[in-house]
Amino acid sequence: MVALAAVLALFAPSGAGGGERRPLKIAMFADLSSVYSQSGGKGAIEAARMAIEDFGASAGAPVGFVFADPHNNAKNGAAIARKWYAEGVDVIADVPNSAVALAVQQVSREAKRIVLFSSPASDDLTGPSCSPYSVHWTYDTYAAAHGTAQAIINAGGDSWFFITADYAFGDAMERDASDVIRSEGGMVLGGARAPLGTMDFSRYLLQAKNSQATVVGLAVAGQDMINALRQASEFSIVQDGQRLAGLLVSIADVNSLGLQIAQGLRMTSAYYWDQNDATRRWAARFFAKTKRMPTMVQAGVYGALAHYLKAVQAVGGADAEAVMAKMRETPINDFMTHDGRLRIDGRVVRDMYLFEAKTPAESKYPWDYLKLLQTIPADEAFRPLGEGGCPLVSER
Repeated sequence: MVALAAVLALFAPSGAGGGERRPLKIAMFADLSSVYSQSGGKGAIEAARMAIEDFGASAGAPVGFVFADPHNNAKNGAAIARKWYAEGVDVIADVPNSAVALAVQQVSREAKRIVLFSSPASDDLTGPSCSPYSVHWTYDTYAAAHGTAQAIINAGGDSWFFITADYAFGDAMERDASDVIRSEGGMVLGGARAPLGTMDFSRYLLQAKNSQATVVGLAVAGQDMINALRQASEFSIVQDGQRLAGLLVSIADVNSLGLQIAQGLRMTSAYYWDQNDATRRWAARFFAKTKRMPTMVQAGVYGALAHYLKAVQAVGGADAEAVMAKMRETPINDFMTHDGRLRIDGRVVRDMYLFEAKTPAESKYPWDYLKLLQTIPADEAFRPLGEGGCPLVSER
């Protein structure tokens, strides 16, 4: 963990002419060393810096920026968040783990300060645990399950065995995918729980193979997803007649695996760098800084902070109530989102996209990994507002 004293010392006016204005203080959690370091990590920090470069000057005050790695530990995340808010941090961005995010969201609610989630997936963040001060920006388990699982069910995958991350994200992903499967008349034949950071998935894959389920659903993410998919190939899961469903696959995972292994995988995403001219222009800027194409999480960090900074400019300050109201009333339009909107439960609603990993022969240039199968309209992609159990909905 980064030492807090050193972290907070970075909060200083960024440029001359600030006068008596208090700097706007932006903090961020990032996984710099563990399972989510490729999908978020240093790239997410760079995306945040890009948003501050592009929109920070218009916010009406100097901007300070700092980050820390909570090491996927909810207690660490809550303690750092509490300290940051006490020191005057206005907004916390990203948070690379659902369990940490749920803990940070509670601290945010108590402090009445804003938190912007891009990495965490659990849709409980906008369900029973929802907060008037949090924004779930990029995607969630409901969207991922209803995109990828629905497509696989439509293609005949009617019986499933889950290998699930043993914490809040995995719980939510398996639950949401199971709801889709059962609603379509399918069956869940069993499952296994894998600790975060599992290196050897062999015993879980053997259970999946012995279940004779049509589909092996992988409700894991990041390096865990890479390990599971690579070892599934070694176990000849697909070759022996079962299908693999990676319920949260990123372009970083495909890049690590290579198309020889990843080909045919279907995934639901809010962003792919090669969709259109706007996505390519932003990706080119990101690539120039990182030498990698951005994931949807990294693109979402930029989008969330850009929307926040525009709201700060519009209301003339960082008051959380005023900024959240402005963010909700302002349509979201950027390189990855068209006419998106922020609901009262904290969910950003936007179109999602179902992609399939190309075969090696189909890929024509570096990072040419995915082909679009379907655009999922916003109102179909995300859970209906009244079904999540968010208390803020009934209070309206």
